[in-house]
Amino acid sequence: MGARTARQRLGDAAEAQVDNLAKRRGWRLIVANYQVRGGELDRVYQTRDSVVVVEVRYRSRRDYGGAAASVTAHKQRRVILATRHLLAERPKLARQPVRFDVVGVDADQHIDWIENAFYAE
Repeated sequence: MGARTARQRLGDAAEAQVDNLAKRRGWRLIVANYQVRGGELDRVYQTRDSVVVVEVRYRSRRDYGGAAASVTAHKQRRVILATRHLLAERPKLARQPVRFDVVGVDADQHIDWIENAFYAE
C-alpha cells in the first residue's frame, strides 16, 4: 500500500477520534472500513443491545454545511447496501437493532455526533 494522502490522513485522524469516543461509551469496534462492491462502512460498533453503523465525515470548514448535510440520499443507500452485506455475513448481528449515525469532525476538532441520522427502508 502506498503513502497516504494528506486528505486520507485527516480522515484517519477523524476516525481515530470517533473510535476513542465510542470506546469511552463502552462500545466495541466490530469492523473498520468495511468495503463491498457498491458501498463502504467507516465504522461498525457493538453496543450493549444494538449495532451502530457510523459514517465519519471530516469537514475542513463548517461553513460548507454540516456532516449530516454531506451524507446524501445516494450515500445513505450505499451505506445501507454495505450494511446488508455485513449482516448477511454475520447473522448474529442481524438479530439486533441497527442504527445509522453520522459523525462530523472539523479542523478545530469539534465533533458533531448525530444519532439515528438516517434509516434503512
